[in-house]
Amino acid sequence: MKILAVDCTAKPASVAILEEGKVLGSAYTNTGLTHSQTLVPMVENVLQNAQVPLSDIETFAINAGPGSFTGVRIGVAALKGLAFSEKKNCVPVSTLESCAYNFQGLPGLEDVLICPAMDARRNQVYTALFQWKEGRAERLMEDRAIPISELLSYIAEKGQQVLFVGDGAELVYEAAQETALEVFLAPEQLRYQNAAAVAACAEAKLAEGFEPVCSDDILPVYLRAPQAERELKKRKEQEV
Repeated sequence: MKILAVDCTAKPASVAILEEGKVLGSAYTNTGLTHSQTLVPMVENVLQNAQVPLSDIETFAINAGPGSFTGVRIGVAALKGLAFSEKKNCVPVSTLESCAYNFQGLPGLEDVLICPAMDARRNQVYTALFQWKEGRAERLMEDRAIPISELLSYIAEKGQQVLFVGDGAELVYEAAQETALEVFLAPEQLRYQNAAAVAACAEAKLAEGFEPVCSDDILPVYLRAPQAERELKKRKEQEV
């Protein structure tokens, strides 16, 4: 099965085509250009370079969030358009869960907790917790937006080594230096969200029996309301 995956939930953007665990083609950029400029050309280039017609893609996968509100919307909208035009089904994936698949197949992961972290501003992160068991990433904590201090307290209760990954990994890693936690920061080349990992996560979900959905059923996952909406709610509460 050929899976085309997309990610633009943070500053990087990436596209990948995966077939039976093999990456047929991929593209990645972290230049700060807007995803509305880069995403569609990246999809076209990956398809062309991999010599895979869009009609040969059997399933589409997307990091549906959490992440940048604008980035998540752009990615979901782009994938909806691609999937709808080809009348193909989709696998929406948690951005945080896909980050764990950056390390798929690495030895020794069973003894380490994988903690994806994305910068949610104001000393908060979007985060979750996973552990590799029998070749799959087992979820230990649901996706949530929490203060960094609360995340570190939760990790301390687990009493295990922790590997931080994601665009907010360095923030959490630096905060953890003031604690007794045994933590590690993923190397730069494995740290950020990547469409190849999105495809691998989608492939694993399908193997476990996940039923793909039609493009109309893909919705952005934000975990919290946009800042403008939060500020409006705050002003209304102050007026009461």
